[in-house]
Amino acid sequence: MSKALVLISGGLDSTLALRLMQRLGVDVQPVNFTSPFCRCSGKTGCGSKALAISREFGLQLKSYAMGEDYLKIVEKPRFGRGKNLNPCIDCRILMFKKTRELFPQLGADFIVTGEVLGQRPMSQHRRAMTLIEKEAGLEGLVLRPLSAHLLEPTLPEKQGVVNREELLAIQGRSRKEQMDLAAEWQIENIGCPAGGCLLTDPAYSRRLKDLIESGMLSMPNCRWIQHGRYFRLSEKCKLMVARNEAECNVLRSMLKEGDILLETEEDVAGPTALMRGKDPEQVLDRAVSITAYYTRQKQSLRILKKTVNSDECEPLVPGLISKEEIQEYIVC
Repeated sequence: MSKALVLISGGLDSTLALRLMQRLGVDVQPVNFTSPFCRCSGKTGCGSKALAISREFGLQLKSYAMGEDYLKIVEKPRFGRGKNLNPCIDCRILMFKKTRELFPQLGADFIVTGEVLGQRPMSQHRRAMTLIEKEAGLEGLVLRPLSAHLLEPTLPEKQGVVNREELLAIQGRSRKEQMDLAAEWQIENIGCPAGGCLLTDPAYSRRLKDLIESGMLSMPNCRWIQHGRYFRLSEKCKLMVARNEAECNVLRSMLKEGDILLETEEDVAGPTALMRGKDPEQVLDRAVSITAYYTRQKQSLRILKKTVNSDECEPLVPGLISKEEIQEYIVC
């Protein structure tokens, strides 16, 4: 019996694709790929939704993390970017290649996705879909059941593994048909209807572009720049200043060798800031002043300097910095 690997994000479309394949009696295995650029990551995000949906449908999810090879396509995509830093075509090619590599291990023969023709301008039109399949070595092996009647028949359809007559003809950006199907099939545990990628966000893309230009692109840094205000202290050294208690806690947890953590004294309410990069000591005064700027209590304020290799905090007296000077360093 043929088996399909269903790429499931936890969103509406992939959930419907998975359920439709089940309703047609296809042997399915849900697969999820994680990325540091998912807008809805964490305990309540898409990854957790993919797991919950798989369990609801009586299936065991296989989850895989995108690694350094993913960062390579973010830095230098072969097929260009969208409006911001999103390398959508290269991303799909890499994901499809990784899924193809799982065929022997999981005993699969083809891929199923929740893609809808015309829904996303860069990667979900006919030419892009054909290109992605070819580059991934999956020509004729990617079934898109929500739009199947608008596309050429795939091998599973031609071979009778999937009944083409039972597939759909959804297209465009409206999700009304999908929402109606979800209601009809009594599917309630659905994540973000449209999903989301930080690489499409203009503010995050400006930060990431600065990391790339500084030679600081890495998985930990991609996560680090999500938490707070981002300052370019020098070409090779950056500062993140927390905006709330949650971000303070995250930045504290990210402290590693070579970093400098800056905080106000215990009796003063103020932000946590994390310096990272080359030669942070050379721009330490600047970072201390910026951290102090976001603290209401300025009189006799001292900023505590912490490093991963020291249990002691060194108190530093910040210099004054104006809003105009702040603008010279802040990226977003």
